Amino acid sequence: MANTSDLRVEKLFSVKDYVCVVTGGGSGIGLMAAQALAANGAKVYITGRRKDVLENAAKTHSPSGGGQIIPLGTCDVTKKDDLERMYEELSSKEKYINLLVASAGISGERGEPDAEKATDMKKKLWDNETFEGWAETYNTDVTAVYFTTVCLLPLLQAGTESHGHLSASVIVISSMSGIMRDAQGHFSYNAAKGGTVHLTKLMSGEFQKLRIRVNSIAPGYFPSEMTAKESDENQKSHVPDEKIQDKGHVPMQRAGSDQEMAQAVLFLTKNSYVNGEIIAVDGGVLNVVAGR
Repeated sequence: MANTSDLRVEKLFSVKDYVCVVTGGGSGIGLMAAQALAANGAKVYITGRRKDVLENAAKTHSPSGGGQIIPLGTCDVTKKDDLERMYEELSSKEKYINLLVASAGISGERGEPDAEKATDMKKKLWDNETFEGWAETYNTDVTAVYFTTVCLLPLLQAGTESHGHLSASVIVISSMSGIMRDAQGHFSYNAAKGGTVHLTKLMSGEFQKLRIRVNSIAPGYFPSEMTAKESDENQKSHVPDEKIQDKGHVPMQRAGSDQEMAQAVLFLTKNSYVNGEIIAVDGGVLNVVAGR
């Protein structure tokens, strides 16, 4: 039974002395996660394909005291050799990790299913999408999440052994797009994110025998290079409220904030009684757009 003082926010959500890894950590939601963890005491290693982005993110956003953001060597999560190098680099620096945030992803090809005639619909989709594009999207958004997690399993299990039962975990960044029935003009991305959602459930069931939890955050519209098409000099993106309002299906009438993503990340990191869950942080979109 907890004393009242044990329920203070700084105790409930402190990740002091945690060691975390964030893929795609140089911008967007990955950087939001890295900031949230570092701000609350964690040592956060970020990785991605662009060295300059990682170094700039770490330099710009590491907190002044407590935790830190550290760029790892570049890593393409779709390549086993890169993942193995990442594992070896981490193992040379740390005996364990407490958390993996699998945030790296791509949006894939677009084909708008907005025609009234089947011949027109076929042309729009057939001409704008390819087998290769679908494979690349699935490979990055699903397969790479699987192999990244598998690669880091020994360090994650060591993290549980250092901090207690089911304390080490994986947070997979999926998407509300993997839960809804609206293709949003990119069948391949939504189908892949549906795969990411189910992969989360599979890994949570199979890896709990290793005492490793796996959960997923399914974001709605958050500022990132995927949604805004760019980042500023601080690796941050901006989506104007008007752009979100024009979509017509976002009750909050704006994009999600860094703080709202941080709250979700810290909750799943610290609550060891949550396993195999998909938490939509979507501003209420799934109340408007049909889900499965």
